[in-house]
Parts: sequence; C-alpha cells; structure tokens
Amino acid sequence: MDFKIIGLVVGFIALIVFALILYGFFQLWFQALMSKADVSLLGLVGMRFRKVPGKVIVEAKIMGIKAGLTLSTEELEAHYMAGGHVMRVVQALIAADKANIPLTFKRAAAIDLAGRNVLEAVQMSVNPKVIETPLVAGVAMDGIQLKAVARVTVRTNLDKLVGGAGEETILARVGEGIVSTIGSARVHKQVLEHPDEISKTVLSKGLDSGTAFDILSIDIADVDVGKNIGAGLETDRAEADKKIAQAKAEERRAMAIAQEQEMIARVAEMRAKVVEAEAQIPMAMAEAFRSGNLGVMDFYHMKNMNADTAMREKIGGGADQKGKA
Repeated sequence: MDFKIIGLVVGFIALIVFALILYGFFQLWFQALMSKADVSLLGLVGMRFRKVPGKVIVEAKIMGIKAGLTLSTEELEAHYMAGGHVMRVVQALIAADKANIPLTFKRAAAIDLAGRNVLEAVQMSVNPKVIETPLVAGVAMDGIQLKAVARVTVRTNLDKLVGGAGEETILARVGEGIVSTIGSARVHKQVLEHPDEISKTVLSKGLDSGTAFDILSIDIADVDVGKNIGAGLETDRAEADKKIAQAKAEERRAMAIAQEQEMIARVAEMRAKVVEAEAQIPMAMAEAFRSGNLGVMDFYHMKNMNADTAMREKIGGGADQKGKA
C-alpha cells in the first residue's frame, strides 16, 4: 500500500514537471505561431537537446519576420552553434534593409564570425564615422617643423569588411601622407597658407585600399609651427665641427710640446758634452806642460787673450744695454 502511494506521488510529480517543460515549449511555439515565425514544437524540443536556447532563436526570427525579412530557423540555429551573435546579425540585417544596403544573411554571419561587429558596421555605413589622427609632425624643406591633426571621415565597406584592415591602418596611412606632404613643401608657409593641399594630396593616394572602409574626406583640424629643426641641425653640426677642430688643435699642441721637450733634451745632452769637454781642458793643458808642447809664456799669452776677449764681450754687452735703454 505504501509503495503504491509513493509511486502515485512520483508519477504525479513527474507529470507536473513534464507539463511545465511542455508548457515552456508550448509557450514559445505559440508565440512563434502567433507571429508567423514558423517554428515547430518538435524543433524547439530538438533545440533543447542541441543546447540551443529556443527563446533566442524564436525572438530573433520574430524580429526578422516583423521587419519583413525571410529567415531560416536552421540558419539561425547553425549560426548560434558556430559561436555567432544571432540577435546582432538579425538587427544588422534589419538596419541594412531599412537603409537599402544589400546584405545577405550569409555575408552578415561571415562578418560576425570573423570577429567584426556587423551591426556597428551597418550603422557606420549609414552614418559615417569621424576618426581623429594623433598629432603628426613633419619637417618642410626650409627646416621648420609643422604639427598637424586631421579628421578622417570613413564609411564601412561591407564587401571588404572580412579580411580588410581596421582604423589603425587608416590612421597610420593618413599620418604617413601628412608627413610626406609637409616634407615636400619648399617652405612651411605654403602649408600654413593652404592646409587643404594636405587633404587633397593625401586623399588622392587611395589610402583606403585593402581596408574595411571607404575614406569620404580628410580635413586638417589644426596646424601648428614646431621647432626650427634645420637651425638645430646646423647648430649641432657647427658644435661637432668645433669639437673636431679643438681635438685637432689639442693634438697639434701635444705634438709641439713633445717636440719642445725633445729639443730641450737634446740641448741638455749637448751642454753635458760641453761640460765634459771643458772638464778635460785642464788635464790636456797639464799633459801639454809635461810633454813640452806648451810653455809658460804660451800659457800667459792664452790667459791674456781670454781676459781681453772677456773684456770686449763685457764692453760690447754694456753698449748693447745702453742702446736698448
């Protein structure tokens, strides 16, 4: 008796759970039926087993149907299982349809699976986006630095969105074009007087090639004068030449000092030889006396000559001193 009661209770609970589950499926199915979304009850049950949220699929399909689109339940479900954003893709299709932009579900799904925000891309196709470059510096031929900021108006190209480069490439190319245009100007005043020439030159280069955008316009927002790079380079070059000249002069001075020291050493050596020779004179005279080659009268005669020479040198030195005075 107890087992029968337990079995009835378990059966009743199971019936309630099954009814609740069936009610959930029935509610979604009825919602789709009333919206003419054409989603079967068995299809909703299959979605549960495939771990696909039926609510997302049903709501996305209802949204598309109400907007006048023809959507396949299988395609929506496959896109979800592939890791895509079903609701975003449907919203993008609706936005493209209202703006008369040709966009199929297959292309929208491919853009979404590529990691792009397909809804934002469609919105940017309708309402172009303005991106601003960072401060770009260039140097004209006269050596004056100019700093410019540009605003680039771009529109998404849905055909190039998959595999196309992003905004960073656009900014890099525009910055390169600005630097090139400033660098080709003979004087910086030309750029200041006609900044629109930068826009025309950069825009004519087809910078949007290979990107996911079409460049509509490039407008120079601001141009400022920077440093005089040419003068700075000339100053640096002059300073470098000055240091080189100083180094060469120091080298020549060192060589002159070395030569002077060498001459001083030679003079000292010669003086030493003279002193050595003078030291040998008394010995030579003594030897001459002993050998009879020099007499006493000869010695006195030599002394008189030396005294006479010394007197004349003294008198001559005194006259020179008076002449100088």
